[in-house]
Amino acid sequence: MANRFTRRALLSGLGATLATPALALAPTRSLRPVPRGAAPIAVAPPEYASLIRDAGLGGQVTFAVADAKTGAFIETHNADVRLPAASVAKAATAYYALDRLGPEYRFVTRVLATAPIVNGRLDGDLILEGGGDPTLDTDAMADLVLALKATGLIEVRGALRIDARALPNLPWIDPDQPDHVSYNPAIAGLNLNFNRVHFEWKRAKDGYDITMQARARRFRPAVDVATMSLEDRKMPVYTYERRSGVDRWTVAKGALGRDGARWLPVRDPAAYAADVFMTLARSNGIVLRRGPNVLQPVAANELVAHESAPLTEIAADMLEYSTNLTAESLGITASRNGGARPPSLIRSAREMNKWLNGAVGARSAGFVDHSGLGYGSRVTPQDMVRILQSAAGNGALKPLLKDIKVEAPGAVVRAKTGTLNFVSGLAGYVDAPNGRSLTFAIFSADLERRDAIDVANRERPPGARSWARRARGLQKSLIGRWLALSV
Repeated sequence: MANRFTRRALLSGLGATLATPALALAPTRSLRPVPRGAAPIAVAPPEYASLIRDAGLGGQVTFAVADAKTGAFIETHNADVRLPAASVAKAATAYYALDRLGPEYRFVTRVLATAPIVNGRLDGDLILEGGGDPTLDTDAMADLVLALKATGLIEVRGALRIDARALPNLPWIDPDQPDHVSYNPAIAGLNLNFNRVHFEWKRAKDGYDITMQARARRFRPAVDVATMSLEDRKMPVYTYERRSGVDRWTVAKGALGRDGARWLPVRDPAAYAADVFMTLARSNGIVLRRGPNVLQPVAANELVAHESAPLTEIAADMLEYSTNLTAESLGITASRNGGARPPSLIRSAREMNKWLNGAVGARSAGFVDHSGLGYGSRVTPQDMVRILQSAAGNGALKPLLKDIKVEAPGAVVRAKTGTLNFVSGLAGYVDAPNGRSLTFAIFSADLERRDAIDVANRERPPGARSWARRARGLQKSLIGRWLALSV
């Protein structure tokens, strides 16, 4: 009988993601001075054209807002223009996964044996089988090992084999991203710590002490599948090479400063998971060695298993923290559950596009992945509103979206943000104080300016931060206008 247990995914310390500032809405109506005893006169909100002009974003601005009850569009601008979706795509992915998998779906990671355990010894192979769980971390893996130890296992006479076939094995989400950004990790059927390794440096007498760890809240084992070397140079800050099955990193010593840490992406999740599992097993007295990955079905019995949190919790965390690996895992799993076997992100995204442009009612949704990290994803604000309107029908998505704080008493905004360099999006729902509900999508992009960014500046290109701030300000102003119009 298998021992199963669950654990909420660890999402603290996501160095790869950025928290999105809350929207601060200006008052939606101004009051003129009036004689004592007279009723105040409401001033009409500014026209959207002036708001767009004042933002000074260049490029294109598109938006659409509809009555959530009737679906009728209230106001639009360039609403049929397709722009990059950025992480707003995750709202569509969450809806897709909820529809295909169901809100109570759980990912399962299993440990299997090809032979019975006799007197503590397994005269066969031990298989660590991934189920595509994007939230599995080192602490959960340690719990698996402890449960395995409780079966009485002390020695594996065969080998530890990894089965990561639940998802395609992909070295990254977007090949155009810098090597060192942890929001662009590999994808596999067995993922660990969001497929990131924790690099930490501390000042020492003769330089720096550095560690590369599979860090979680309770456990932080060192790893062998990723190494770091310090180099006496100024630039580039990081270099990467995959050689002899190891992720080999170097860092410019002069860029480190005092103590610090950051997450780095892992390019072979199966090897990473095996490395950590073996370390934890050996520390618990289980003798084993590494064998080849499982490439075909193997007859084996389940010994222990770990179940993830339900899909609703995973999706809510994904929408709040904007974790790209989670989005891709959910999307591919949803596509596979629908009968497809996509070998790549773009093929899985096509399955989602077919669903969005068919059953959901969008017309030209063109996502190239499930996270929005890929620059090629395109959507119109009209289509994004149609997707959100459809999702509102069963009420599953709206409660999972992040609550965006606004300075408008009684108003509630739940939405998904999206940011790439010189690309910004916001889409979701507005509940006005008078009870009226709106569905909206806003996209801004200066594609010419984005396309001019050289590779060296892709992580923090000059001007991108101030541009994003103005784009968020425009989103704030447009929502303020719509709240005023809804009175």
